[in-house]
Amino acid sequence: MKFPRLLLCCLLLQFTYAQDIELELFATGLDRPVNIKHAGDDRLFVVEQEGFISIVEADGTVNTTPFLDIDSKVYNIGGIGDERGLLGLAFHPQYATNGYFYVYYINNSGNTVVSRFTRTTDDSADPDSELIILAFNQLFSNHNGGDLAFGPDGYLYIASGDGGSSGDPQNQGQQLNTLLGKLLRIDVDNTAGGNNYAIPADNPFVSNSAALDEIWAYGLRNPWKFSFDRLNNDLWIADVGQFDIEEINRVLPTEAGLNYGWRCYEGNDTFNTAGCPDPSTLTFPVAQYSHFADGAFKCSVTGGYRYRGSLYPTLNGLYFFADYCSDEIGVLEENGATWDRTFLSQSGSNGWTCFGEDVGGEVFVAGIDSGSIYRIIDSSLSVDDKNLSDIEMYPNPVKGILNFNFNGVSLSNVSIYDILGKEILTLDTNGTQELKIDTSNILSGVYIVELFGPNGEKSTKKLIID
Repeated sequence: MKFPRLLLCCLLLQFTYAQDIELELFATGLDRPVNIKHAGDDRLFVVEQEGFISIVEADGTVNTTPFLDIDSKVYNIGGIGDERGLLGLAFHPQYATNGYFYVYYINNSGNTVVSRFTRTTDDSADPDSELIILAFNQLFSNHNGGDLAFGPDGYLYIASGDGGSSGDPQNQGQQLNTLLGKLLRIDVDNTAGGNNYAIPADNPFVSNSAALDEIWAYGLRNPWKFSFDRLNNDLWIADVGQFDIEEINRVLPTEAGLNYGWRCYEGNDTFNTAGCPDPSTLTFPVAQYSHFADGAFKCSVTGGYRYRGSLYPTLNGLYFFADYCSDEIGVLEENGATWDRTFLSQSGSNGWTCFGEDVGGEVFVAGIDSGSIYRIIDSSLSVDDKNLSDIEMYPNPVKGILNFNFNGVSLSNVSIYDILGKEILTLDTNGTQELKIDTSNILSGVYIVELFGPNGEKSTKKLIID
């Protein structure tokens, strides 16, 4: 079922800006969700820490059968606070045609595995199709990192923690001969050197014999979620702090070889500078916060997304993040060369562990404790898409002319996006009740069609072009 908008005090976010930001309950009944991704259609794929990926349909219902079940391969969760398990998910840019997706998990030996699996149907994947892409040892049980994303360049980016304990005792973050405490970048469409992947030629350390070729950036402690801005491709990384400082980093996607400073610095503050490079060579965060700042006690940042959806124009460009301990949603707003930080006060027991985008750029957040997913909304705008579902789109699959019959429903415009969210075309309806689109000049593949009503309502459909 689709849950109504919640106006309970525990989920009403008080915000200082003009817009009224709230969390709308979207799905519930999930088990320890830690990652949310879409596969180019209107569903959400939710990673559950114990080794499952569940599908949440566009109406908020959760499929009873998991999309993937690798519980037997994944480290058995030791209880609340255990950072191991199935942690990350990324769909191949050509997922619609090749069925490939990639996961990051901690195996039964306590070590990191990045693997490829293959879809069998729209609703299921083959657990026996695993192809291990990359594996490396963990030193301790914590700081596993564990996020994955394909960048705008088509390469797979992998975030790893420093291997754990406290204070990075072996200085893994600053060492270039280990994959721990890094952002990695690999080419999964090719193989080389006996590996199931190749090294992009422009990776920053390929000519350094003392460094591992997979490394794209280093100096990270425990990057708990990163994302690419779908508008300008900027890379955002949230890095969990040690004793006091949580940090958020934003860089251009082309900036390679950056050193984010851990264990020399915790945010902008010195931590352990023994043997560290000059601070002028380091990349410092665009925003940070203290565990004891702004009211409620904080302890662990959860990285999110910059809002680029179409339903709530007032949210455009805001970067959403969260803190696990305070259960607060945070917002960064660009202000010239700096970023203004605000926490949206609330109380509750969700334990925010991940954000996600749907195919249209709407932003969701999940709580590991509540097992629920919420959509971030501007409550001052009324969105009701129940009538748009009456619009007919045919034929589908299509080869040539795509027809729309509005059936008396008011529609302002139609947009078509490819699987990566790039806009292919947008057409105004000009008050008509029928629309024809010639698709002969669009490459064959899977696309997303968004229908927009005059009051901001939206409906999403999947389109296949032969």
